[in-house]
Amino acid sequence: MTTARIDLLQQDGQLQDVVITQEGRTRRMAGRQGREREAALVQDALPPARSLPVLLGAGLGAALEAVLQAHPGPVAVVDKEADILAATGLVAQYPQVAWVLDATPEAALASLTRWQMAHGGAPFHPIALPFYLRQDRSHYQVLADRLAASQVHNFWEKARQPRFRNWPPRILGVTSQYFLMGEVQAACTRLGVPLHCIHIEDQEIGAGRFMEELLTAVLEFKPDFLFTINHLGVDREGVLISLLEQMRLPMASWFVDNPHLILHLYQQVVHPLTAIFTWDRDNLPSLKALGFEHVHYLPLGTDAHRFRPGAPAWPGMPRAGASFVGNSMVFKVGHRLRKARPPRRLLLEYRNLAREFGASDCRGVLEFLQEQHPDRYADWQALPTAERRLALEAMLTWEATRQYRVACVAGILPLHPLICGDKGWPILFRHRPEPWTWHPELSYYDHLPAFYPAQAVNLNTTSKQMKGAVNQRVFDCPACGAFVLTDMREQLADLFEPGTEVAVYEHPDEVESLARHYLTHPAERLRIVAAARARVLAEHTYDRRILALCEQMQATFG
Repeated sequence: MTTARIDLLQQDGQLQDVVITQEGRTRRMAGRQGREREAALVQDALPPARSLPVLLGAGLGAALEAVLQAHPGPVAVVDKEADILAATGLVAQYPQVAWVLDATPEAALASLTRWQMAHGGAPFHPIALPFYLRQDRSHYQVLADRLAASQVHNFWEKARQPRFRNWPPRILGVTSQYFLMGEVQAACTRLGVPLHCIHIEDQEIGAGRFMEELLTAVLEFKPDFLFTINHLGVDREGVLISLLEQMRLPMASWFVDNPHLILHLYQQVVHPLTAIFTWDRDNLPSLKALGFEHVHYLPLGTDAHRFRPGAPAWPGMPRAGASFVGNSMVFKVGHRLRKARPPRRLLLEYRNLAREFGASDCRGVLEFLQEQHPDRYADWQALPTAERRLALEAMLTWEATRQYRVACVAGILPLHPLICGDKGWPILFRHRPEPWTWHPELSYYDHLPAFYPAQAVNLNTTSKQMKGAVNQRVFDCPACGAFVLTDMREQLADLFEPGTEVAVYEHPDEVESLARHYLTHPAERLRIVAAARARVLAEHTYDRRILALCEQMQATFG
């Protein structure tokens, strides 16, 4: 399509009409007495004082001028006709106006919602200029209908309904491809907990479609609280948090990864209607120090309906005496290193720094650097963006995990083990003389429920992002009748009885001898598995975790 020619018709310094010529066709924006008719649109339907006038189209500026004279403000104008706006210059003439120039109705609605939240959640008062409805009905008419519906249905009053009036509470969930949401949905179904989910992809965070689905779900589903994992759906600018505040809707965010590797990216994270649940009890003091009022310990668990004895073997499933399933961290470290782009001195020292951090009592990388390497902490502070600082912190965490994981897995190499994971493992052990078998990564859902019971000893090593907490495998293995040899963690003793319900090693040097012992004592393995499974079924299922979360949310916000 050819570019339109825009001609302005003026009289006495006032814009009287706009003539658009395109492909031989000429159209007028307003026609005779256009300014008067445009201003009359406002006079016929004056916006109430406690409202947010939204003009759909800037027009000749007459309607906008009439609104500004009749209303104390603020005022918004939705207009995506960039060539006309450029010709009229109205955007520059009215800097006090909120100009919504988005190209799609979804994006424009999201911008208007943010503007509405910033001004107390007052109802919209849409005023549509006829030219714009003719120009693009799929944009301006859609927005006119949605804004009018918001006005008629008094959205904010309905959204601020009483919460937690019945048991069980109603949960509005934000879902993605993260593995744990499937377990949460299944647990809610078994418990009879009403759950409505909004699916979101990473690139959609804060997008108009997600916001629109959220607002619709609040009105129609009437949730008692929003539930998310690792702050998924919470945008960095705090738009969602502000929206929840306007609706007085509490949020439960369950962190099953290091929350400090996530929360650094957010400008507005603390809000009294937010409850933080963390799988690592060591995070409680630091999260409270950030200002969160409601912080709770909620460890991981297992879906005992998925991880159960008797899962059918999949074709070609390997079996071994000793095995390990997990990522080598080789490529994760490299990716974070490239993203962080640290100074040369830190680049030369990062492996030693990671080794020292892994051996230290410090729970986090920043605490370690601040206490033991203040110069390197200053290097971290000097990185110019939050993303690079976060990447450096994560890189040192993953490198410490890589070193520790290699040391532990090396303990089973003399036992001719099976190692399942990424292609980093053949790189790490390429010079080892012991014969061992590598298998590509396994699917958590499709492979592991049958794989774990087929191995005599499943080795577990815990990431250095969680020095005191336990990971998923200590629950999944016994749930499906499999034996696991895991590293000792402080919080493990709160969940199992070491030695009776779980086999543990204190140091990587103990892995080989303990693995040999349990390989040659099958009766002892079976006793530990039976005791561990009984404990898991009684206390560590995701049904119990979701029930505990619901009870805490009701006790806090009910």
